[in-house]
Amino acid sequence: MSVRDDAAAVLMPGFVGTVLPGWVRDRLRAGLGGVCLFGDNVRDTDQVAQLTAEIRAANPAAVVSIDEEGGDVTRLHYATGSPFPGNAVLGRIDDEAATERVARAVGAQLAAVGINLDLAPDVDINSNPDNPVIGVRSFGAAPGLVARHAAAWVRGLQSTGVAACLKHFPGHGDTSADSHLALPVVDAPVEVLRERELAPFRAAIAAGARTVMTSHILLPQLDADEPATFSRRILEGLLRDELGFDGVIVTDALDMVGASGEHGIPEAAVRALVAGADLLCIGTDNSDEELASIEDAIVDAVADGRLPAERLARAATRVRELGAAPVPPADGADDVPFDTAPTRGAFDGELPALHPDRLLVQLETTRNIAIGVAPWGPAAVGAPVRHVAEGEPLPEADQLVLIGKDNHRHAWVRELIDRARTERPGTVVVDMGWPAPDRRYSDLATFGASRHVAEALVQALDGSVR
Repeated sequence: MSVRDDAAAVLMPGFVGTVLPGWVRDRLRAGLGGVCLFGDNVRDTDQVAQLTAEIRAANPAAVVSIDEEGGDVTRLHYATGSPFPGNAVLGRIDDEAATERVARAVGAQLAAVGINLDLAPDVDINSNPDNPVIGVRSFGAAPGLVARHAAAWVRGLQSTGVAACLKHFPGHGDTSADSHLALPVVDAPVEVLRERELAPFRAAIAAGARTVMTSHILLPQLDADEPATFSRRILEGLLRDELGFDGVIVTDALDMVGASGEHGIPEAAVRALVAGADLLCIGTDNSDEELASIEDAIVDAVADGRLPAERLARAATRVRELGAAPVPPADGADDVPFDTAPTRGAFDGELPALHPDRLLVQLETTRNIAIGVAPWGPAAVGAPVRHVAEGEPLPEADQLVLIGKDNHRHAWVRELIDRARTERPGTVVVDMGWPAPDRRYSDLATFGASRHVAEALVQALDGSVR
């Protein structure tokens, strides 16, 4: 293989639309390592299966990845919302067999449509309740609990032949910034990181996880100069040497500000490879010209000695082996629905007295970039709701049930809830995100907003809504 062949093999771009663009097909035939599918690439399962078949026809060893976390972050169910409870709910249920079963069902669905890499599970410990990007994507705030469920999720998913990806190494839970928009800093002592952040990675690696995703965060106690994605100390020293991981290291999307905001994507790609990454997730909306510029930057880096050819060749080999691994036919595990009773039991708090003519109101805050615009809350299951955004008045009703996500993190939501409770006695507040520690802005917290959790919430409300 030539250097340019290896440069193509480590790239995993996204593209626009539900059909395979000609430029992506041509690059796959020339050895492009794979593609990452996002919500806008999905119309239905038949279409996805046809799309992945075309990808494999162009490159039988292609990695076809997707973010399917089995909860709020869903791509396969982007139009309807996920039928699964999500990590935070599973952590509160704390039944490892249930977690494994959900992951197996997710894997069966992905295998059935030709996807061989799931960019999940999220094994971050949500130690900061103000975290804007992790929250309910985490199994919880306790290292031991997260570690147990991370390992269970990996076992369940990989039992279907679909590779798991642990994210976001070495831990994105103790941040108050979103690496899509900025470069977060986690300035915790190394001892804390080892005992807290690394515990789930250690357990899930022991369970056989085949890939690990890097985080675009700066950890000064580990490397004061480079974010994890670009840190050889973190990727080679910590992940490979200390934790013993020998699988594929995948970068989080390089179009995120935390990765390429300062240097651009081609330079970010080179820096990640030099640090020890193998498979480069480029982003959601890439182009032929962009891929050419990244390939050129990698080839030039090898030519000038900055990136050893052996390092690039090893990365390319790992990616090709991952893409070529067989995925057995789905066994139908995805046909078994997950019961809502355990999910209702995982809710925190109690509903006050409910009026027969209560009105559900979904508070529409700024969407989390990782979650996107997938349906959430009671609206996802067809319950009648009113939608209220910032600056809009509350509707009139005998009783309001205000439903938001991460209520305490949004000033206008806090103000609206405080005012409603004062002016409209009997107002009920539901938080379908990760609630504040004092639960001030949640009578009931569901720890998730997927379609499955929404169904459980509507059942808890007894279904009599208008």
